[in-house]
Order: sequence, then C-alpha cells, then structure tokens
Amino acid sequence: MRAGSIINRRKFRQLGISIAVLRPPCSRRIEILLICFCISFSIFLFTICSTYNTRQQHYRPLRKYHKGYTLLMNTWKRNDLLKQSISHYTSCAGLDSIHIVWSEPERPSDFLLNSLQHAVQSKARGGRNIELQFDINKENSLNNRFKEIKELKTDAIFSIDDDVIFPCTSVELAFNVWQSAPETMVGFVPRLHLGDEKKQSLSRYTYGGWLSVWWMGTYSMVLSKASFFHKKYLGLYTNQMPASIRDYVTKIRNCEDIAMSFLVANETGAPPIWVKGKIFEIGSTGISGIYGHTKRRSECLNKFAVEYGRMPLVSTSTKAVDGRDSWIW
Repeated sequence: MRAGSIINRRKFRQLGISIAVLRPPCSRRIEILLICFCISFSIFLFTICSTYNTRQQHYRPLRKYHKGYTLLMNTWKRNDLLKQSISHYTSCAGLDSIHIVWSEPERPSDFLLNSLQHAVQSKARGGRNIELQFDINKENSLNNRFKEIKELKTDAIFSIDDDVIFPCTSVELAFNVWQSAPETMVGFVPRLHLGDEKKQSLSRYTYGGWLSVWWMGTYSMVLSKASFFHKKYLGLYTNQMPASIRDYVTKIRNCEDIAMSFLVANETGAPPIWVKGKIFEIGSTGISGIYGHTKRRSECLNKFAVEYGRMPLVSTSTKAVDGRDSWIW
C-alpha cells in the first residue's frame, strides 16, 4: 500500500494536479484560502499601480497650466454689478489677472477705476498681485468680448458676465476640469441644438434652453457667460472665423456665444464639458427673457451651420460634479 501511494503521488505531480486533494479537508480549505488571498492581493497591487499611473497621466497637464486663469468679464453700464463681481472673483485662488471688456461710449471713470483697484487689493488672497485692465473698444459689438488679447500671461480664459456669481469652489473645479481637457470649452450653463442629423439637414436646427437639456439629458454647448476656454480661441475668433458670422453677430446683437461654441467644436470635433455648479443671478434676465429670443437663436444655429457647411456641434451627456457636495456617487 505504501509503494502504491508513492506511485499515485508521483502521477499527480506529473499531471500538474495539486497534492492537496490527497490531504485532509481542513488542510484543503486552508490552502484554498491562501491561494485566494494571494490572487486577491496581486489584483489589489495591480489596481493600485494602474490607478497611480492613470492619475499621473491625468494630472500631468496641471504642471503646464500652473499660472492660473484670466478673468474675462463683459459688462455694460452696470457698475454696481461689476464691482460686486470683481470683488467676489478676486478672492478665488486660481485668478491671475482680470480683463474687463468695455464697449461703452464713455471711458471708465477714475472713481470706478479706484473702486475696482481697492476691491482687488483688499480681496486678493495671500497678498497676490492681480492685474486689472480695461480693454477699451470704440465699436459697441458683442464680438468685443472675444477680441484677441496678445499680452495674456495665462493659457486659460474664464469668460463671465458681470451679473452671475459662482462660488470659488465651483470655479476651481471647472478650472481643474479644463486642465484635463484644455482644447475644449468647460462651463456652467449647458444648451442644446435639436435637429434631424440623420438627413444632414442644415435648415431645421432648433435652439434648446435649459428645459430641453433637462428633458433630453444631453447638451452640445456651454455658454460663454460662464465658461473656460483656451486663449488661442480669441485669436481664431477674431482672425480666422468667417467674417460673415461676426458681421451677423454685430447686426442682431446676439449669438456671439453660439459662434464661439461652433468655433471650438469645429476645431476639436469634441463636445464641451458641463460642470454643475450653484449660480447666483445678481442682475436682470437680459436678452434671454425677450420674446422671440429662442427663435433668433435657432436662426443663428442654421446660419452658422450653412457658413461652416455642416453642423460641428457634438452632443454629450457627460457632467462634472463636485463629489464633496453629492450624497450619491
């Protein structure tokens, strides 16, 4: 019996079968548990290494854009709102400089300049020296908000209207998201174009507001009233975008934000990124509350699509959310 037992064991070894099948049940359980533990630990180490490498790759652009961002604020005869907005955003950590788009017939008064300078100096965090500059325009056109600024120090532009306030935490989140995708637009106000894209129609697009975004669960634009984009798009908007589009924007006094969305989408072939954030309206509803606003915006979609020869806007359902403010992941 002993010789037969030895022969059987040798056969099991030759076949590559674990000798544990010949051991008592308790020993088999222990060995199985040890094998499972080794496999699980190996998977854990592999996951940690993969996650570390992914994070290294994902956050690599942060080193390139460490200078922060430039606040590009559009305003029109609302000095009180301008002061309130500048005072707020100056306290945000990533702010490097401020450019105010000024298209009013009268130059900014000394009183306004001094008030804004005082707000910047008193609110700047950590004793930072934040540059404040007015970009004076002779012509009153909505295209002025995207006029090329050659002396910008930062690659990131945070385009914002003077009547909307976002918490600094939301702004910093959007800036971080933009750093991971610096070629696209990243913003807080999503909008949608609706149309029969299967037929490649260039005359049946309809502009969809927030209710359309909520109902459809998708969007294809983020409005420049609150969005990040690369400074190079200012130059492209001013010098390379079809002049007919700029002329149309000046004529109807609308749709400069749609024009910028078309420009970026045409360059990247990618959708924008919506960052969910709390918005505080401190002014009036503006032109968005005027009767016929949606119809006019739809006309812009169709005209711009004809100018480009196609519809460059790309729809998406992606949304960036601050996990610290979410109950469910």
